[in-house]
Amino acid sequence: MRSFLFVLTALSVIALAFWAYRENYATQEALSETEHLQREIGQARAKLGVLRAEWAYLNRPDRLQELANLNFDRLGLMPLHPDQFGRTDQVAYPPQPKFEIVNPIDVSTMAGEGQ
Repeated sequence: MRSFLFVLTALSVIALAFWAYRENYATQEALSETEHLQREIGQARAKLGVLRAEWAYLNRPDRLQELANLNFDRLGLMPLHPDQFGRTDQVAYPPQPKFEIVNPIDVSTMAGEGQ
C-alpha cells in the first residue's frame, strides 16, 4: 500500500510540474503579446502626433487664404462676414406635437376618498 501511495504522489508531482510548465509558457506568451501591443500603441500614438502636427501645419490661416486666392476663379470662395450669419430667432423650429388625452381621470374625487 505504501508503494502505491509513493507512486501516486510521484505521479501527482509530475502532473503538477507539467501543469506549472505549461502555465509558465502561457504566461510568458501573454507577456510577450502584451509587450508587442504596447509597442504598437506607442507607434500609433507617435503617428497620431505626427498627423496632428501635419493637420495643424496644413490648416494655417495664411496658407488657406493663399490657396483660396489661387483657386478663386474655380471655387469662388469669399471670406465670411458677420452679416452672413442668421439669428436664432430666425430659425423655423417645428411645432411641438400636441398630445391628446385619451382616458382622463378626475383626481379631485380621488383625493376625497383617502380622508
